Amino acid sequence: MKWLGLIGLALLLVSSKASAGPPYTTDDPEPVEHRHWELYLASQSFHDRDGWTGTAPHLEVNYGAVPNVQLHVIAPLAYSLPEKGSSAYGYGDTELGVKFRFVQESKWIPMIGTFPFLEVPSGSRSAGLGNGSAQVFVPVWLQKSFGPWQTYGGVGVWLDLGDRNRHWYFGWQLQRRVFDWLTVGAEVFHQTPEEPGGESDSRFNVGAVVDFTEVHHLLLSGGRGFEGSNLFQGYVAYQATFGPEQ
Repeated sequence: MKWLGLIGLALLLVSSKASAGPPYTTDDPEPVEHRHWELYLASQSFHDRDGWTGTAPHLEVNYGAVPNVQLHVIAPLAYSLPEKGSSAYGYGDTELGVKFRFVQESKWIPMIGTFPFLEVPSGSRSAGLGNGSAQVFVPVWLQKSFGPWQTYGGVGVWLDLGDRNRHWYFGWQLQRRVFDWLTVGAEVFHQTPEEPGGESDSRFNVGAVVDFTEVHHLLLSGGRGFEGSNLFQGYVAYQATFGPEQ
């Protein structure tokens, strides 16, 4: 509860189109506009009791293939820096997904959609660069806007197709457009144990999106766990957004 209070205080101290999804872990139901693109050159880092892992960098591409449908791919270069053992750097697990919005936002009804994706085991598990088996994530996301404020979140299930384990993800995010060029926000999220006998994982993130132009953007976030082994996670990305009019 202490972390929730700090997040709330941070949001009250900062005083409207808002960006959703990255730089946060919790996603939203809003797909990229039809025939528009989002390109991210990004890096993620995670630190826990066992060492550091992450991407440096990864390329994310989102495309509005048809109205209300977005195609998605992440191609990562991953690294592993364990406290004990050998470090490694190489290609990680590829992510392929489709975001589909099936309820439009109205005055009293939130936007609702889903964003299932497949984690292809293209990275080396023995080197700490991949999971070693395919994983599927199937969520339901909701989103609502109130003037300069926007909030979104939901629930999803992770299925490991190798060992048949599953675990659940719950997350919620709140953000506010402070200036025309700056949006700030925070999220809390929780994951149930990934395997029998494992530990739960609860974390928070605070983040910002800086809009240099309609095309060029900087995304940042950072946080840590308050349940589980996570000590720090961070995200930084250059984002380009463009479509037919650009």
